[in-house]
Amino acid sequence: MNRSDFLPVSAEDMRSRGWDGYDFLVVGGDAYIDHPSFGTAVISRVLEAEGFRVAVLCQPDWHSADTFAAMGRPRLGVMIGAGNLDSMVAHYTASRHRRHEDFYSPGKKTGLRPDRAVTVYANRAREAFPGLPIVIGSLEASLRRFAHYDYWQDKVRRSVIFDAKADLLVYGMGEYATIEIARRLAQGEDIREMHDIRGTAYIASAPPEGAVMLPGYEAVCEDKRAYAEATRIEYAEHDPVRGKVMAQKHGERYLVVNPPAMPLPTPELDRVAELPYTREVHPMYDELGGVPAIDEVRFSVIHNRGCFGGCNFCALAFHQGRMVTSRSHESVIREVEAMTHHPLWKGYVSDVGGPSANFRHPSCAKQLKSGMCPNRSCLAPKPCPNLDADHSDYLTLLRKLRKIPGVKKVFVRSGIRYDYMLCDKSGAFFSELVRYHISGQLKVAPEHCIDSVLDYMGKPHIDVYERFMGEYKKLNRRYDKEQYVVPYLMSSHPGSTLECAVELAEFLNRTGRRPEQVQDFYPTPGTISTCMYYTGIDPRDMSEVYVPRSGHEKAMQRALLQYTVPANRRLVAEALHEAHREDLIGYERRCLIKPERPKPNGTTAKNRSKSGSGAKKAAPFGKSGRRGGK
Repeated sequence: MNRSDFLPVSAEDMRSRGWDGYDFLVVGGDAYIDHPSFGTAVISRVLEAEGFRVAVLCQPDWHSADTFAAMGRPRLGVMIGAGNLDSMVAHYTASRHRRHEDFYSPGKKTGLRPDRAVTVYANRAREAFPGLPIVIGSLEASLRRFAHYDYWQDKVRRSVIFDAKADLLVYGMGEYATIEIARRLAQGEDIREMHDIRGTAYIASAPPEGAVMLPGYEAVCEDKRAYAEATRIEYAEHDPVRGKVMAQKHGERYLVVNPPAMPLPTPELDRVAELPYTREVHPMYDELGGVPAIDEVRFSVIHNRGCFGGCNFCALAFHQGRMVTSRSHESVIREVEAMTHHPLWKGYVSDVGGPSANFRHPSCAKQLKSGMCPNRSCLAPKPCPNLDADHSDYLTLLRKLRKIPGVKKVFVRSGIRYDYMLCDKSGAFFSELVRYHISGQLKVAPEHCIDSVLDYMGKPHIDVYERFMGEYKKLNRRYDKEQYVVPYLMSSHPGSTLECAVELAEFLNRTGRRPEQVQDFYPTPGTISTCMYYTGIDPRDMSEVYVPRSGHEKAMQRALLQYTVPANRRLVAEALHEAHREDLIGYERRCLIKPERPKPNGTTAKNRSKSGSGAKKAAPFGKSGRRGGK
């Protein structure tokens, strides 16, 4: 792949194209991967398709403005994003420890982007280009568009637009707003007057007439009930059909957030997906070990957008929105056909998915006219009676892809919403999923087994998962398959007491399951669960919620979910004593751990292993419910 196949990343690249200037600089926190799974590439190619000259600056040195100015001053503006993840999530674990690898950077090297990348990049761009329009976006800006709780500082921060000193903030997927902003700038319009673009936020001296007023920044800092009330309103109005303009006072100024942009219809999704991406890592990283993030997506297809799953700990609903749209069959087929000519192609489509793989259309017909129901989930705790759980279109697409010459297998590796799948009474999709589209293991997310905790999570109750597992085992036997399930489980979510964690461990023991995937709850910006964590209040009904806060309790809850790991024994024993469940220490099948063996002098032997879950991972459980391998 030649440098000329990518957008320019240097002044030399621009000279080689004969450019004497350019229109937009697009800055990103990830390495430059020109693939539709990466926001920097999408926004850059969208602007290029509109006829603008675009240069890309990925992971610039942020310690001075020199790197930003190196390609010269763009004619129209700078578009800034942190990358595919919030930069703080990219840098730190749920226990606030620094990560040792960054799969979005060359050679997995860490430290190539700053903390709070959107803010730092925007301020450096302002230094490099005084007076030039600065637009911020990406997941980081989207989830931080309101006053928000910041887990890493343990405090409420202002909307990121104030700290970034940006002219506009684009939230959501961004194509519509980006094109509108670019066209208006090209026509000479002042960016400070662009107050009517959907999917954007800006700073004003006064709130617009008719705006829904949120509790202000100072109020949500001082009063946790005010914070919870603000979160409730933000989610209620986050709808492209019925949502209203919102305003939130910050000091003497106001944050104004316009309603979300309408989801791109199928023809526009097709156009964005089929822009001339190279689908590769820029060659400037060849001698730096490449960028591992490409490996998971090089031969994958994103066929949908949006998620009506309603998980309260997930950022998707507040970013992409709850209204699902999808690409045409023809567009997806063209993308897969092109893959078959790639020099690294081996015959396998690694994924045909998206936020939730088996969502292909809106959850019901009503929402197209009236929008999504406020404060109501489509799936949890029980499916809405209006839910349209028809998988026939997705199934037809997968069948077409299987028939493409050169394609050996088509896998579905994105998360499947098993509760939605069970609502499809035909069973055809479930059957063919098991028969043709699982690469040894299927990812699903039961998360917990206690109904009250699942209600706080916005997940279906555990009996739904048990029904799914029963049908999954039955189908595997029917087709003589030995395929496994990777169940995602979460510890320490708001509402989960130590007793709840013990019951989850009992459930795992009783069913013979050894989870490989266990995640501590991570309070990322903007989610309903993060509001619960910070305030101790469920913003949906303003009721109080128990929140496990201490690092030690979190460690005990996590250890209980992997109680068979020897390194976890001390924490598990401590948790059982604290929960008054010493009955689970013994030699019976129902017990989680055995008693400590007495030493010859009468004392008990101490487990000197370090606590935690860093020991050898347990394999995912399979059809038999017993421990197994891939």
